Amino acid sequence: MSEQDAVINAPLPRTRQSLANDLRVLGVEAGMTLIMHSSLKSLGWVCGGPVAVLQALMDVVTPSGTIIVPTQTSDYSDPAQWQHPPVPENWWQIIYDTMPAFDARITPTRYMGFIAETFRTWPGVLRSNHPTDSFAAWGRHAEHIITGHTLDYGLGEGSPLARIYDLDGWVLLLGVGFGSNTSMHLAEYRAPGSKQTMQGAPVLEDGQRVWKKYRDIEIDSDIFPEIGADFERTGQVHVAKVGSAETRLFRQRLVVDFTQEWLTTRRSARPI
Repeated sequence: MSEQDAVINAPLPRTRQSLANDLRVLGVEAGMTLIMHSSLKSLGWVCGGPVAVLQALMDVVTPSGTIIVPTQTSDYSDPAQWQHPPVPENWWQIIYDTMPAFDARITPTRYMGFIAETFRTWPGVLRSNHPTDSFAAWGRHAEHIITGHTLDYGLGEGSPLARIYDLDGWVLLLGVGFGSNTSMHLAEYRAPGSKQTMQGAPVLEDGQRVWKKYRDIEIDSDIFPEIGADFERTGQVHVAKVGSAETRLFRQRLVVDFTQEWLTTRRSARPI
């Protein structure tokens, strides 16, 4: 969407104050633990861009709550498995040998949007140390959520997603659909029948760059919109406009449990 399209998509400029009011009407409250997925262009023209969006959310949640944003880096992975696009096989060893180690302080996000990338560098924000599946957090529980993110099974029980689940946190889909709902991956780990795989990435060990192999499962978000539509029919999703963006708010624990049951049923029905 061009800036002109954003202007057309907003009858008035979206501001820090107007966005905060919309978030409150949706149901966002002070003290919430909230994981956000977002699309800046969906909001219409925002006076102040991603900075104003984050200020609005922080105004509503306040430091007594916690905001978490996925800051993933899909390019920090094994080039032998890249598909969009793939790279020639004779490039792989060069990538293994030379890609800079993931550094939570400076490695930028990839395909996560302007709001996530702005949040990553925000004063007081902490970021977990996973080369592919990192999360950033601000507020009361930030350190608890971010610390100890395991390299193996990066969206599973050792991840910030599981800590948000333990805290009975909320999910905010700001202008994006269930296909962007990272929390549903936690259910993929918990449902029986997941397929094991090996991944790799450049990391720092004792101050030295190494290419590190680690264990994970095959994950797939392509089915999340279908699961999300079924979940929404349970009536547990708040839906309202924030700016011009159709936005959803719901408890993370409910969608994870629903997705786990949905996947368990689907996987048990597979032909043997």
